[in-house]
Amino acid sequence: MSERTPVDVAVGVLVRPDGSFLLASRPEGKPYAGYWEFPGGKLEPGESIAAALARELHEELGIDIGAAHPWVTRLFDYPHARVRLHFCRVFDWRGEAHGREGQRFGFFSTGRLPDGPLLPATVPVMRWLDLPAVYVLTNAAARGIETFLARLDMALADGVRLVQLREPALDASQVQRLFEEVLAMARAYGARLLVSGRHHAALWERAGGVHLTAAQLMALDHRPALPLVAASTHTRAEIDRAAALDLDFAVAGPVLPTASHPGRSGLGWPGFAALIGAPALPIYAIGGLREELLPVAIERGAHGVALLSAAW
Repeated sequence: MSERTPVDVAVGVLVRPDGSFLLASRPEGKPYAGYWEFPGGKLEPGESIAAALARELHEELGIDIGAAHPWVTRLFDYPHARVRLHFCRVFDWRGEAHGREGQRFGFFSTGRLPDGPLLPATVPVMRWLDLPAVYVLTNAAARGIETFLARLDMALADGVRLVQLREPALDASQVQRLFEEVLAMARAYGARLLVSGRHHAALWERAGGVHLTAAQLMALDHRPALPLVAASTHTRAEIDRAAALDLDFAVAGPVLPTASHPGRSGLGWPGFAALIGAPALPIYAIGGLREELLPVAIERGAHGVALLSAAW
């Protein structure tokens, strides 16, 4: 039997400044009635994703949205249909939401979800929503370990919640010492720590997360058994591999010229957007970036920005 042609669906992830997001229940008479989902609907012939989402959210909830930022695109097979879900994040809208189809709705967080089941395709989105907008990479070799640890403490106090220990210039004993300090600090602030795949796997396991190199990613045939797994990517094939292995996120770049590679131009924002396309997992932009460029990165389809020198 031939594979079913997917139906394109625009999906809106409406996010408030406090990080809470809108979920709505599916109305009676539809498949999976009563299940909770992100609102949206099918694209009409010739309609763009952004236009379809604006139309659907006005029809369903009576609101008028601002920009719809592309985020993640996933294929999902339901018994009644095969759908290509174009998840877009929306941070700006006008009007007071009200259920025009009799559906229930509300703003929730990953720690406080509605009573009742989530639509199956909605479940993985909870992992993505738990990822902060800023991902920082350690730089202790350049700063000095003591100076770096003081700056890390300040960054964590200011809200950094995702850190990668990446220190290829340090020897194994220095990495071990730094790991113990960074792990303790991250846990004290409720931040998550990944360890670069360049370092010993025992550190990945203790941290509960690993950030794989592109070469490691392409050599794998299954996801490492860790709570949080990410990878560096530079090609579309690597991004697709990260998605096929169900990694939590990938990092792509370099977007702009970097101090570590003087004389080399980056992808630029158009090149970054072309590289990631419509990714099936969240992508952080990296390379010569500052936190102030986060809105530009989101506009170009990134989940957020990964920072090295600029973080410290």
